[in-house]
Amino acid sequence: MTMYTPAQLARRNASRWTKVQAVLAPIQFLAFLVSLGLVIRYLLTGQGYTAANISVLIKIALLWAITITGMIWEKEIFGQYFLAREFFWEDVGNAVAMVTHNLYFLARALHWSDRAVMTLMLLAYATYLINCAQFVRRGIQAGRQRRLMQQQAAANSRLTTNEMI
Repeated sequence: MTMYTPAQLARRNASRWTKVQAVLAPIQFLAFLVSLGLVIRYLLTGQGYTAANISVLIKIALLWAITITGMIWEKEIFGQYFLAREFFWEDVGNAVAMVTHNLYFLARALHWSDRAVMTLMLLAYATYLINCAQFVRRGIQAGRQRRLMQQQAAANSRLTTNEMI
């Protein structure tokens, strides 16, 4: 399955935003794992609310950071900031994750209980996991495409060299 045109793949490989995403994604995943553990601990024991709450805020901030830099990346590679045809479903998944994560602030404004807010965050984290899986799948497919294109270029180079001989 071709995910990128050769020009898009070249822009992706040359983009500094690709590197930014490659750094932010594992940081966000680590923050997710820590926060998930803290939220579950709070829900099971009633202890550690402050740590769980701080971890949720860090996770939301990282989601915003990766979303904004991802939109810049998408504009650079595909020509539009959001919902490019090539990234449509990943962007839909990201939008759902953004909405569910940011419901935290609405729940706080509506004075939901701490327990209800942390339960809401479990839902938000489930949407993040689905979206994360979409991007991991895409990354694996892009890597395969990049290697295939490199192999084809090498084979074409060998053919051209042999034709000259």
